This record gives sequence, C-alpha cells and structure tokens, in this order.
Amino acid sequence: MSAAALAPSAANAAPEQSSLLSAQAISLGYATSRREAATTVLTDFSLELQPGEIIALLGPSGVGKSSLLRVLAGLQAAQAGEIRIKGRPLNGPDPALGLVFQDPSLLPWLTLEENVAFGLDFRHQPKLDDATRRQRVQQAISEVGLQSARTRYPDELSGGMAQRASLARTLARAPQILLLDEPFSALDEVTRHEMQTLLLQIRSQHQAAAILVTHDIDEALLLADRILLIGSQPGRLIGRWSISQAHPRDDTSAALTELRVQILQTLRSARLPRPQ
Repeated sequence: MSAAALAPSAANAAPEQSSLLSAQAISLGYATSRREAATTVLTDFSLELQPGEIIALLGPSGVGKSSLLRVLAGLQAAQAGEIRIKGRPLNGPDPALGLVFQDPSLLPWLTLEENVAFGLDFRHQPKLDDATRRQRVQQAISEVGLQSARTRYPDELSGGMAQRASLARTLARAPQILLLDEPFSALDEVTRHEMQTLLLQIRSQHQAAAILVTHDIDEALLLADRILLIGSQPGRLIGRWSISQAHPRDDTSAALTELRVQILQTLRSARLPRPQ
C-alpha cells in the first residue's frame, strides 16, 4: 500500500460543497437535575460526510457518540452548532436519513415483512402507492437475504436475522445516509463479519453514505474510509485518519496494523492525567 493510502486527515479541512451531511461546531450536554449545571459530553464537533463515504466514530463509552448520532438524525437538538443535509438546515427527522440501532427493536406482533414495512409509515416519510410500497419492502428483504423468513415473527429469528430485518426496515425507506449505532456489537464473530460485508454491499448497490458508531477499532479499520476519534476531556475530536485501501481489507496488513497502533496511542495519551 502506498503512503497515501493511510494518512492522518487535515484537522481543519474546509467543508466541501458536495457534502451530503455537514455538522459544524456541535456541542451537547445534559443536566442531571434542575439545580445542577449541565455536564458537557461533546464539544465543538464538526464533520463533513461525502456521497458514498463511510465514517467510523471511535471513542470510549460516555463521550457522546450515540448522542451525536441522534443529533445528526434530527431526533435530538444540540446546545450549539448547525447541521445541514444536502445544503439545507436539518430541523428534525428527514427521509434522507436512516438510523439503525444496536437493538433491532422489532415489533413482536408483526411478521418480518410487516416490520420492514413499518418504517414506511413514519410521519416524515413520503406517502407511497401500494405497488411501490410492496416493491420497496420485497427489495429490502431480498437485499439482506431474508426472503425465506418473510412470514416469521421476531421470536423465530436469530440475532443476526433480527439485525438484518432491522437493516431492511431502514433500507425500505431508501435513505441516502445510514446512521449506525453499534448495530453489530451484540453479534457473534461470524455473523458480525457477514453483517459488515452486507453493509459494504449496500453501500456499493445504493451509493449510500454511512456514519458508524463503534467501539471496535478493527471494525472501523475494515469498513471506514475515514476514522474520527473522540476523546473524553470532555468529548472532543482528538484524531482523524483516512484509509484509501480497497475492500475487502486484510486487518493483518502492515498499514492497518500501523494505524491501529496510532489510534490506540492517541486514545491512551488523551486519557493520561494532566500534570498538576
């Protein structure tokens, strides 16, 4: 791999006009009670997501990764900053955004097929005629390889199948951007690898972009075009790396091994106590 295939990104790169999603100077905090000051979990965070790009958000627990994803999805307001989607302000849930959680959250009284169709009834989704609706649902189920399980109920599905169904529910809505909150972390190693491969296939087929929250450095190395590392003093961006190596990737390659060491060193350095 050439040196250009693995390099830190410029920390203050100018936003590109072609960005699908732009977040500028996002800050977020919570107050545990009315009498206490808000605890800051994210400070002055910015990113630019380009068409077809996968960005991985890494960092320890509690630094605001999942909260950031909810802000980017339009489900939670930031204390400061601005988010734009395709150049226009994001003021709430948007059909161009699809959020996938760690918990598949399938409705137990609906079949897999009905669960996939359920996402098309969200208030902010455009109304579809019956033929288009059926086509969207069947295509999404086919893409995740669950055609034979269409009539099963959630308690008849394995963990991997349930997560595929959750992903199909999002794909049926035809989003341009997937926001993924540790969707594979509860799966066994083999199933997790299958889901990672599926994500790359979906990116290729739909030309969709994705932001992936993960604690797994190897998962970020195998999937992402860019990796953003968030620290905890308080939550700030402490590292950026770009990877141009083609997929599928070999996580034992020298370049990815070097990057893994860089990420670990950056994370550990950021968590060391400051001198008094």
